[in-house]
Amino acid sequence: MDLRKHYPRSPREKLGPYVHLPRMLDKCRATLAGTQGEYIYPCPMDQRLLDFAGITAEQFTAAVKARTDHEVMTWFERTAKPHSPAEIEAWNDRFLTRGPDTPEKRDYFTQLRNAIDPSRTDITSWADLLDLEEGRPRPRQCASLEGPFGPFFRGGQSRGFF
Repeated sequence: MDLRKHYPRSPREKLGPYVHLPRMLDKCRATLAGTQGEYIYPCPMDQRLLDFAGITAEQFTAAVKARTDHEVMTWFERTAKPHSPAEIEAWNDRFLTRGPDTPEKRDYFTQLRNAIDPSRTDITSWADLLDLEEGRPRPRQCASLEGPFGPFFRGGQSRGFF
């Protein structure tokens, strides 16, 4: 995947029972190929999933090499700390609704959101902000964004916040 030309999958997409795993997989593959652009792997959001699973970024990167999504999912489920389906679903919900947790992060979040669309005050989570930045409409209110990839994608480059 060339993240200089395309966005990674939404943090809301699942691979197996885990949200964010497809996005992390896209960013890892792009990093291995040298096509990550301004995206960061592993970013703090990636690290949250890795920590929950008890897997290091190095282990994940090694597992991703030359494997399909299905093969990575199988490896991930075998390697991850055991969690019940209810625990995974609760983690998924927390991950997708997590917003800024300090005044500094709230200010930064508001600055990013307002640069994209100041009318979208309903956007309060990091996952929603990523989807808004990358041009995926959020169901609470659909906003039109400039261009097919949104205002943060210029000349084949994301501004790489996540």
